[in-house]
Amino acid sequence: MSIGNLPEDGNSPEDDRVSIGRALQQARISAGLTVDEVSSATRVRTPIVRGIEQDDFSRCGGDVYARGHIRVLARAVGCDPESLIAQFDAEHGGRPAPTAPAPMFEAERIRPDPRRPNWTAAMVAAIVAVVGFVGFTLFRGGNGDGSTVAEDAGSPKPSASAPTNSAAPSKPAAPHKPDPSDSAIAGVPADKVTVKLTAEDGQSWISAQDHNGRLIEEGVLREGDSKTFSDSRRIDLVLGNAGAIKLFVNGKEVKNVGTSGAVQRLSYTKGDPEAG
Repeated sequence: MSIGNLPEDGNSPEDDRVSIGRALQQARISAGLTVDEVSSATRVRTPIVRGIEQDDFSRCGGDVYARGHIRVLARAVGCDPESLIAQFDAEHGGRPAPTAPAPMFEAERIRPDPRRPNWTAAMVAAIVAVVGFVGFTLFRGGNGDGSTVAEDAGSPKPSASAPTNSAAPSKPAAPHKPDPSDSAIAGVPADKVTVKLTAEDGQSWISAQDHNGRLIEEGVLREGDSKTFSDSRRIDLVLGNAGAIKLFVNGKEVKNVGTSGAVQRLSYTKGDPEAG
């Protein structure tokens, strides 16, 4: 019986491929970093880092968060994140298909408001009423054969114009509508620090903590999604792909947050975000 070209130990080439956790661990050791140092640089908690290096992704909270953790950790230790994520997808059933947006939502959003008053029709009706009233008044001022009624020299001459109280009713003032704002936090309170993150040019892994170090949010912010955080003193941020993020702090846009693929650690307090 022929055994073909199998390796002497009977294992296939795929069996010799280094696992994701092992690859990250070897890269970390080669970079001279400890688990705690990687955790501090990426804001990924130490138990999660240790679990991923042991190929245990149960602490990540799902495949989407696991991909984000792998990407951030790979960049921190100098690995290629895309090859590791491709390996993760191959081992865990691939990425889920995107959900198509519901068309009914768009139709409802552009539907006109039936309760809005028709001011044009109201104005035309008012003008017609005034013209009719003036014509009726002038007709009452003459007799049947077209001659005017004789006037008493001693009585005051009536005015030929329409009575002053017959003026067209004034158009009611339309209710004031506030102008739309480009920022959902334009009116933030002055006694708090408020941060808004929007993923505009791709998705990004994000982390936000309050001034006591408590974790407010951690995970992947998908492209097109936004998150808003508020605290009485300070908010600390970590952005895994800073170039994809549009950042507003205390109602003011922060320019040049970072480049694509760069990891940024930022802190902001109340007042002008330029001081953050």
